Amino acid sequence: MSLYSQYFYSTEVNELLSDTQIIAQMLRVEGVLAMAQAEQGIIPTDLSEIIVSCCRTDFIDVDKLKADLIKGGNAAIPLVKQLTRIVKNTSAEASKYVHLGATSQDIVDTATVLQIQEFIIWLDEKLDILSQLLIALTRKHRQTLIVGRTLLQQARPITFGLKTANWLQSIERTKARIKSVEERVLVIQLNGAVGSGNAYLSKEVQQSVAEKLELNVGFSWQSGRDNIAEWASVLGILTGSLGKIAKDISLLMQTEIAEVLEGAGEEKGGSSTMPHKRNPVLCAAIIANATRLPHQVASILSAIPQEHERSAGLWHSEWEVLCEIMMLTGGSVERTIELIEGLEVNDKRMLTNLELTKGLIYAENVSLALTYKMGKTQAHELIEKACKQAIAQQKHLKEILSEIFVDLPNLDELFMPANSIGNSLDIIDEILDNLSNH
Repeated sequence: MSLYSQYFYSTEVNELLSDTQIIAQMLRVEGVLAMAQAEQGIIPTDLSEIIVSCCRTDFIDVDKLKADLIKGGNAAIPLVKQLTRIVKNTSAEASKYVHLGATSQDIVDTATVLQIQEFIIWLDEKLDILSQLLIALTRKHRQTLIVGRTLLQQARPITFGLKTANWLQSIERTKARIKSVEERVLVIQLNGAVGSGNAYLSKEVQQSVAEKLELNVGFSWQSGRDNIAEWASVLGILTGSLGKIAKDISLLMQTEIAEVLEGAGEEKGGSSTMPHKRNPVLCAAIIANATRLPHQVASILSAIPQEHERSAGLWHSEWEVLCEIMMLTGGSVERTIELIEGLEVNDKRMLTNLELTKGLIYAENVSLALTYKMGKTQAHELIEKACKQAIAQQKHLKEILSEIFVDLPNLDELFMPANSIGNSLDIIDEILDNLSNH
């Protein structure tokens, strides 16, 4: 990996997707295939046990495998050759049954699915942690007033809890997407050279392999890659949602706003030349990953229209890209957990910033209140004119309204931020209640 591996990626995920683990998963498939065929009387049981005992990564010459891979075009071909020789050293008869009836893509694809399966287990746990952190943050700041911003401009008050609840919803939606896609992506590939199967890959063998690997049985998807594309797309959406959280926080960290800060740490967020800086370093990593990953997903999507029963190049293009997608996603998830765990919220600064516009953010309140007296269009035009006057004269909007004799008995209440948050609290409560009921 690169100089920046620990910044952009997850060490745990990198290990799950390492060369050693790829080889281990392919060997696992080969061993399980032999066991399943023995159960159906295709291979003598004692010979299948020899094959299984030889499916160990420490028996494999990885450097030779990588060198020979260039000749065969995928990792399964040189792996099967090495495995056959290893088995033959113990039993020449057993070596005849290695990889029986399977094709290289059966092994590569099923091993890839097993890696996805391991990654999902890791990801589910991490997303649950992130959800719990966001739930706690939302509850804590349910009533913390902050200005809502549209097109980067102050719009009207909301609560910080509403903002974090919206972050939470995006994570929960992705968790639902992952559950949905599992049944389509966690499927074995075991249908032989052209996807038509053979006597050694009977339905019974396929079922047994699937059960042993805790995967689903399916027909060939050798050149039907929509399942892989869907999985990549789900991770693209997740990483984009994490990027949205990081983007919001990085904007709220700006010196002029200063409503939140990343958690402090020794030398964290510092500048090489400006001692006063506290930079959004976690946000930067998450946003960088969210910027890179859509292009990786596009590569997977580009590989969907594969030719005939096995592609020359499009299938091959998926291997490293799919690993990169999962590694970038893993890094983003870990950085986001760290970000939310240490987030510092400055509720006093949020209140101060609510007054920056001298009451302009309450203009809609006044306009709606006047609608009952003079109609929507006339009320909107009157308040719009008053806003322009307040800006030109550098006065508070409420002062201008008093000068032009706007007759509203509850004018002071219309300029109270707590009275201007709409249904924020009800929305937060409903979001949290829905989660607790699931």
